[in-house]
Amino acid sequence: MQLENIQKFILVLLYGGLTLLSFTVLINPMRVNRRANLFFGLFLLLWSSYWVLDVLKFCGISPDPLFASLVYVIQILTPILLFFSVVFFINPAYRFKKRDLVCFIIPVIYWILLFNSEGHPVIYNAVLLIDVAHNLPYIALIYFKIRKHQKRIETISSNTENIDLQWLIKLSFLLFVTIIITVGYELYNAFVYKMHQHVVMDLLFLFIVYSTVYYVLRQKEIYPVNKKQRDELLSIELESEEEETERKKLIPDHELDGLKSRLNALMETEKPHLDGDLNLLKLSDMVQINAHQLSYLLNNGFNENFFYFVNKYRIDHAKKMLTGESYKKLSIVGIAFESGFNSKTAFNTIFKKMTGMTPSEYRKENGE
Repeated sequence: MQLENIQKFILVLLYGGLTLLSFTVLINPMRVNRRANLFFGLFLLLWSSYWVLDVLKFCGISPDPLFASLVYVIQILTPILLFFSVVFFINPAYRFKKRDLVCFIIPVIYWILLFNSEGHPVIYNAVLLIDVAHNLPYIALIYFKIRKHQKRIETISSNTENIDLQWLIKLSFLLFVTIIITVGYELYNAFVYKMHQHVVMDLLFLFIVYSTVYYVLRQKEIYPVNKKQRDELLSIELESEEEETERKKLIPDHELDGLKSRLNALMETEKPHLDGDLNLLKLSDMVQINAHQLSYLLNNGFNENFFYFVNKYRIDHAKKMLTGESYKKLSIVGIAFESGFNSKTAFNTIFKKMTGMTPSEYRKENGE
């Protein structure tokens, strides 16, 4: 009885947390990534439907069969909404295409089987299998889409923390693990021993939900709100995927060396890399060329992307501060912010990637 009460308490926290989080995301008080958060909020709302019938039952409310059927009908759309939320995070200007209708093939099959499953155990088991397995291909697609985004975002931004969607990869991984556990649990129920409590799974879901709350509330706008600037950056990102031979020559070869010298001089004298919010558009304005040309200059003149080019200067600046006599009393965090980084985590990660050691190790090894 005690275990059953604990499970009910967990279900209340789980269902309540999801519905409250979906409401928060749909309202979007930070006004960031609006279209993406609309779909993500709807995903959370549909996700909560997996527990609504259980909550109603232990509250003493018998769900109407029509309401229960409606719940099952909409549940199959849950991973689709998560997938399109990621699509809009990555490309807020995305337009739906006819090919997107392929997403509804499995749901239609599921609905047909669902309404013909009564009294047919084999069909009913197929419905349960589809309901669970339908999530897995979307989780894989989400993973690869975000990984591609993380590479592309470095062509336009010098600080990718909180805009690289790493939190969505973590969410997808946790969902994948929980789905595998769910499948194992259902197989055990079907072929070994029938269990009525699933506290462990609900606790896992509870952990996922409240972890998601943390990351959702720390979101930043990935692209500029200004439509013209956003479209320009998005077009540059897409260009970065093209083969080198297919790219247009935006700067004549005889002008390349002169622009390289101008950019290097600008970086040394005006130190724009110390601006934590520096992006491709800002730097292109300072160099007095357009963003497409700057991206071309970095790729073809320096063989570097924007992220690496800017952070190389930041790391050099940080090295001087870490070993400088006048900065001995300044903390690692202080040096990170003074060098243009927006967090200690990003500073440590990039510093170690470029130097092979942490800032603390570098200071200890090179300080007097």
